[in-house]
Amino acid sequence: MNIDRLVFAVAGSFILLSIILSLIHSPYWLFFTAFVGANLLQSSFTGFCPMAIILKKIGVRTGHAFS
Repeated sequence: MNIDRLVFAVAGSFILLSIILSLIHSPYWLFFTAFVGANLLQSSFTGFCPMAIILKKIGVRTGHAFS
């Protein structure tokens, strides 16, 4: 897997987890969902993604989006 696919997988997992937590624990977990969505939106415009930087530092090969 490259960075592009891992970023999407991690973001999707965080969104699903926070939705489940909002249903069983507290609706405030939806703020985390909004944060992940806002980060995905801003990274589509700016190309800056903190998760991509972390993955690049641990040696995951780059894809086309975050090269």
